[in-house]
Amino acid sequence: MKTVGVIGAGKADKELLELAEEVGRLLSKEGITVITGGLGGVMEAASRGAFQAGGITVGILPTLKKEDANSYVKIPIPTGLGEMRNALIVRASDVLIAIGGEYGTLSEIALALKTGKKVIGLKTWKIPGIIECYSAEEAVRLATSLIKGK
Repeated sequence: MKTVGVIGAGKADKELLELAEEVGRLLSKEGITVITGGLGGVMEAASRGAFQAGGITVGILPTLKKEDANSYVKIPIPTGLGEMRNALIVRASDVLIAIGGEYGTLSEIALALKTGKKVIGLKTWKIPGIIECYSAEEAVRLATSLIKGK
């Protein structure tokens, strides 16, 4: 199973939410499982896009309750770890796509880069190691090629 972690803020503007939903949809059309933190904002939008396209969505939750997952998560994984669950999202993903985001997203990016995972960025932090893209299509095309190269 090929997986892409879609990471980003729990609260995001309309543009970022539309990007995330399109990324989720396109990943599912490629047969790629979408992993998120399972809550709102970018996580929910990516899950919605993937879910509506018939894909598999996994939410690695910071809480202990499966019910805390957004309604588009098919496989909720409660951890009770709070932000420390970010490491699980990174480890479970073949590649990550960061969309917007704040410090939680930055921590996921840092963990991914430290462990050698590729991070594709859409309107996110500008730091060395992130592969910047400018559209959902470009980000998914790159993620797909990186996964196939493994």
